[in-house]
Amino acid sequence: MKTKILIILTAILMSFTTDKPAYKLFNKDAKSVKYSKMLKALSKADIVFFGELHNNPISHWMELEVTKDLAKLNSNGLTLGAEMFEADNQLIINEYLQGIIAKKKFEAEVRKWPNYDTDYKPLMTFAKENNYKFIATNIPRRYASVVFSKGFKGLEKLSKEAKSYIAPLPIAYDENVKCYADMIEMGKKMGHGTPQFPQSQAIKDATMAYFILKNIEDGKIFIHYNGSYHSDNHEGIVWHLKKANPNLKIVTITTVEQKDIDKLSGENKNLANYIFVVSESMTKTY
Repeated sequence: MKTKILIILTAILMSFTTDKPAYKLFNKDAKSVKYSKMLKALSKADIVFFGELHNNPISHWMELEVTKDLAKLNSNGLTLGAEMFEADNQLIINEYLQGIIAKKKFEAEVRKWPNYDTDYKPLMTFAKENNYKFIATNIPRRYASVVFSKGFKGLEKLSKEAKSYIAPLPIAYDENVKCYADMIEMGKKMGHGTPQFPQSQAIKDATMAYFILKNIEDGKIFIHYNGSYHSDNHEGIVWHLKKANPNLKIVTITTVEQKDIDKLSGENKNLANYIFVVSESMTKTY
């Protein structure tokens, strides 16, 4: 009887002490890795890409934590940049960071994403508090829409001022790069598998690469936040950067969701240098 009671008590105790981590971190080879080891590798990079799932709270929490911890390791400081802000909003961002315009005015005019307050405002605030630059790297969406409907040729009619907000034309483009080839197949299933569909993605990637390159400073790490699709497999933005400068030290992070987070699934292996695995049951930010 005593043995049975001991077994029951042990089972109850184990139920209270079993770990329930919010995420697991792996390297590209699917080996579990410590956060501190990843951070050390990031600190040696020229550019760090944090590929997020836009509605995943762990992505956004870790973006801020990685940024804060990198800042502690690099006395020269950081430059922040993001897909979520378009290049023609750079002036407004600069004016806000420099204290020229008030927060209320900035947030009213910057075309912020719906989840800005919870997910990107902490990063912008961190940049302001530490006197870091925050670069709006993305193409204005109206010009991406032009490419979606008319292809790259549609951009040729833009004014000189309009073209200053996009990567110089013609951009490097290879429709056989996997991320773009996959978009053709995805587009066919969605009813718009035209050549313009991946081109509208490529002009975003090329523009983000262009503004990253334009704002790199010696000694400062450029950390860029984007949807994981833009940097997974070292394609997208990373492909354009490597075409422009093969010597850049680039380290990528991505976020994936799995039912079981204890082991990295085969399809997620090699997606990035470091992979945050989050449970599929994790709550969403929107």
